Amino acid sequence: MKEILERSVSYYMDHDVILLDHTSTIMFASRIMKRREDDSVIVVNAGKPVGIVTDQDIIDNLATKGMSHSDSNLEMIMSSSLITILPGAKLKEALKKMQDSHVKKLIVIEDDMVKGMIRQSTIANAIRNAIIVKPRGVKPGLKSVLGNLGFMLQFAGILIMIPAVVAMFLNEATVAASIFLMSVALLTTGFFLNSYGEKAPLNIRQASVLVLSSFLLLSIFGMIPYLYLNPYNTTSISELVVDSFFSSTSGFTTGGISLITTPEDLPQSFRFYRAFTQWVGGMSFIYLVMTAFYPEGKLTGMRGFITGKTLRLRELFLTITMIFGIYVAIVSFLFYIFGAKNIIDDISLALTTVVTGGFLPSSTILFDMEWYKVVVLIGGMILGALPFTFHYSMIKPRLTLNVTREVTVFMIIVVFSIIAIPFIIGIDYLTGIFYAVSAITTAGLQVGSIAEFNEGTKIFLMLLMFIGGCGFSTAGGVKIFRFINLVSLFKKISNIETRRKMTKKDAKELTSIVIILSLFPLISYCTALHIMGQGFTFTDAYFESVAALTTGGLSVGVTSIGLDLVSKIMLALNMILGRFEIIAIIYIIVPRLMP
Repeated sequence: MKEILERSVSYYMDHDVILLDHTSTIMFASRIMKRREDDSVIVVNAGKPVGIVTDQDIIDNLATKGMSHSDSNLEMIMSSSLITILPGAKLKEALKKMQDSHVKKLIVIEDDMVKGMIRQSTIANAIRNAIIVKPRGVKPGLKSVLGNLGFMLQFAGILIMIPAVVAMFLNEATVAASIFLMSVALLTTGFFLNSYGEKAPLNIRQASVLVLSSFLLLSIFGMIPYLYLNPYNTTSISELVVDSFFSSTSGFTTGGISLITTPEDLPQSFRFYRAFTQWVGGMSFIYLVMTAFYPEGKLTGMRGFITGKTLRLRELFLTITMIFGIYVAIVSFLFYIFGAKNIIDDISLALTTVVTGGFLPSSTILFDMEWYKVVVLIGGMILGALPFTFHYSMIKPRLTLNVTREVTVFMIIVVFSIIAIPFIIGIDYLTGIFYAVSAITTAGLQVGSIAEFNEGTKIFLMLLMFIGGCGFSTAGGVKIFRFINLVSLFKKISNIETRRKMTKKDAKELTSIVIILSLFPLISYCTALHIMGQGFTFTDAYFESVAALTTGGLSVGVTSIGLDLVSKIMLALNMILGRFEIIAIIYIIVPRLMP
């Protein structure tokens, strides 16, 4: 507990606070608070904080003073005696100030600008978590990583039992044995890590280590069924290990690039397992990025779909799993009604579609492209590319779609792409729309070969995969919110007045975005140079590299069993790097860029 109290306020503060001008009406403030699920707004004048208004202030003033909800402004009811604290202050100082001032939250101020808010409940949760698990000789920061990693591996181990049960139901004992072995390995490792770790909040650097180590371990454990079954029919141990690592990585990262050209030759339960690993990987990714980078104050106000408790660890994973489980059930049912009525393959296709994966249960399953099937596929892919907050808003008791600026921009790009790409490709309109959505959502679903597409089409598809979907979604790419933030930051820089108000956080964010935008094409270029040595053109080699790094999954046929081992390893590492958008590596290597 002592270590927790010695940490700085910035470590636990909520960055995502509501700032409203003092002239804003009470009605407007109420709507914003309801939409954001917050109980207070900070009132500003010319960008500087001048007061605070809580939901109780609004209720009291409207009830006792008879103020008009639509005409009265925040300045009339705000409390101007702000209790503030610096972001560098220690938590024990924050607690003392709360106690002395009889308040439960403090406004974090630096250079007369609001940086966030620190809440008494947040500090209490941190202290409680620290007390629950006593130190056992492992550094506290590492203990937090191990605890969260252990939980994630255990949850993945439980989920992986599902394809093992399916294999037993289909009397495919060899497949069942290999998957059960993997499940036991995940559960055992998770239990071991939990015994040394603690379920405590992580700073961004620790969270980055967690994301990186999670997908490395999932990819390694996921090799077990491939090694056990050897679906590549190779006699070389080194080739079997590399091919298994590549396939496992492509599954858990939702990369979707496959070494197996005719998956229908595999046991049906193994086809289901491949799609299921993409679903588990997609759920794990949303859980990890929500735990790592989503404001804690926001999670505090959200409740689990199943338990009704605050979205912490188990509740968060359960809620994510349930939401996407509902999507899979709906899409599977539609595929079953419209398709060949093979329920296992229909579920497999649904699993890989809603998490923007790309593994197909059959190489011919998408050949019969009636318009209603395309609509179902497009709907599933777009759902996977939307942020978790959008999905969460649909399961609340009162349906209120959370259409943020990012979602709006994403949908505009989708519409533009489906209008433009058929003219670029020169094929039928329906197939063009399908490929546009498959690329922008990084789902990687494709009908046959795209190797014969013209250069302009390949470049356009690469650009869409490079952009990617929304933040806190299963989609890959750079993500829409970074481009929005980049435009906003450039607007600040281009204006003399706003440039003076640029904060250190703005500078760090700008630097991080520029680094990411530079590394994505650079890493793809380096990988493409090596692949070109295998006899491929630069465009095809670069396309395959971009598809791996963005977890886009579309392929021009470069990736195959015959590809050299080094290229396969490079593409697999690209998928891992791209899964956490390179940002985790940046925060680990250059911690001063952390916000």
